Amino acid sequence: MRDAEILVGFDGSTDASVAVDWALEEARHSGRPVRLAYVLEWLTVAGWVGPGLTPGGWPDETARRQVEDLVHRAAANAAATHPELRITGEVYDGPPALVLQERSAEAGMLVLGSRGHGGFGGLLAGSTAVSVAAHAHCPVVVVRDGTAGRPDAPVAVGVDGSAPSLVALGFAAERAARRQVPLRVLHAWTPGPAAAAGVSDEQAAVEQALGPWRRTFPELTVTVDVVPGSPAAMLIEASRSAQAVVVGSRGRGGLAGMLLGSVSQQMIQHANCPVAVVRER
Repeated sequence: MRDAEILVGFDGSTDASVAVDWALEEARHSGRPVRLAYVLEWLTVAGWVGPGLTPGGWPDETARRQVEDLVHRAAANAAATHPELRITGEVYDGPPALVLQERSAEAGMLVLGSRGHGGFGGLLAGSTAVSVAAHAHCPVVVVRDGTAGRPDAPVAVGVDGSAPSLVALGFAAERAARRQVPLRVLHAWTPGPAAAAGVSDEQAAVEQALGPWRRTFPELTVTVDVVPGSPAAMLIEASRSAQAVVVGSRGRGGLAGMLLGSVSQQMIQHANCPVAVVRER
């Protein structure tokens, strides 16, 4: 799936435009094609036909053409500023979270704004972003307006030894190497009675996980921070000086029935830079 397209949820909102900008920058480094996806969901009114509505509540073709024009115009504008990339736009029908989840099965990455047109001002991240991050088949990047991060800042990743966090580590290492920026690996732990020995053991476990990526990208600058405390608090603080934070969908403390762990959810809501939630396909 390395050459699979970058799918961007697009609805014409400011947050969606920020997501498009992030996706174009990612595509500039990776060479992947970009597809803007507008998911058209219509509220139906059973048994009633009103102006502009057909029986069953579906809109007329004029409304759909307006949406298609919006998406195709956005794709054309992006292609004009990035002529080296292949950029397309498409309109899909259905509930946004479900459609994006289905489309993610064929995508290499899915990029979303934190809130779309339907978001409430008091929410930092909308229900669509959280739901898609929980159920998507590919890595999901959530970008909030005003949190783009400096392009020369490091890529940060949370590692706790769980399988999802090791997948996240590989995702982060590849992006840091491709962008020629440092990789910052963070590991939070709960100190036991032998605190000093615990730090050494935790550090050794992180270094063991890093071994294959140090060999794959020998030029990559890597720093490792092993600190006691809350993983979410540590990663949120790290997000202040990172261009992106990468987390696994669920950590070592996650319940088996949860598709999205509490740390991932907190990062989507509160991080100060784009957040990538990564899971195995």
